[in-house]
Amino acid sequence: MVVLACLAAAVAVTLAAQPGSAAGRGWTPPPDTIVRVTGNAQDGFGIHHYDGSALFPPTDSEAIAECNEYDTRVARVRCRVGVRVWYRDLADLKQALRLAHRS
Repeated sequence: MVVLACLAAAVAVTLAAQPGSAAGRGWTPPPDTIVRVTGNAQDGFGIHHYDGSALFPPTDSEAIAECNEYDTRVARVRCRVGVRVWYRDLADLKQALRLAHRS
């Protein structure tokens, strides 16, 4: 859900940056707005924000390895599912940003 909210904000920022938009009249997005996603789950993602900061979450294999450290099977499965969803959503966000920048 958080990734989808970030996606909506990122697309809004991209569309707002079009000529004649609010961005042209002095509006700037919040500093933590995601403006670019690079990489992939296997090699690692880079999440770049409007303020120039960036996050680099672990690769999917590193994240799954951390999930395997949980004590109970239910906790390990819950963690793995969360990792898969997180990286799937990052890939979707990357694609949406690419399409928004083209328009």
